[in-house]
Amino acid sequence: MQRRTMLIAWAAAVLAPRMSFAGPTASPPGAEVYIIWPYDGAVIKGGFWVRMGLRNMGLCPKGIDRPNVGHHHLLIDTDLPPMDQPIPSDRNHLHFGAGETEARIELPPGRHTLQLLMGDYNHVPHNPPVQSKKITITVT
Repeated sequence: MQRRTMLIAWAAAVLAPRMSFAGPTASPPGAEVYIIWPYDGAVIKGGFWVRMGLRNMGLCPKGIDRPNVGHHHLLIDTDLPPMDQPIPSDRNHLHFGAGETEARIELPPGRHTLQLLMGDYNHVPHNPPVQSKKITITVT
């Protein structure tokens, strides 16, 4: 019994800080979010439209609690947020809580990263998270 207690304490101390837990809302099997435009490595002049794609999952505005749905969040020049908390809302975390699938974005010249993350009715990532590949673009 003592060995089991020690093992649990070790796991809590060593493994837990490295694990990322997703929110309580389940994502449907095979759900996939992706950036349609711009493509990875694109060089863009000025403002541009981001087009967001979604497979095997539905879109729904924020605040609507239904199974197998969520809404887009665009992460700009940042890493993924904690998966067990609401996605922040700031210049690096854009929310599309009305169910939008495209948006006009203005970024300063330079290299930027873009990534999509689906959020539930409370803006918390699904379990397991539905996230796109992170892409890099250059704005001239």
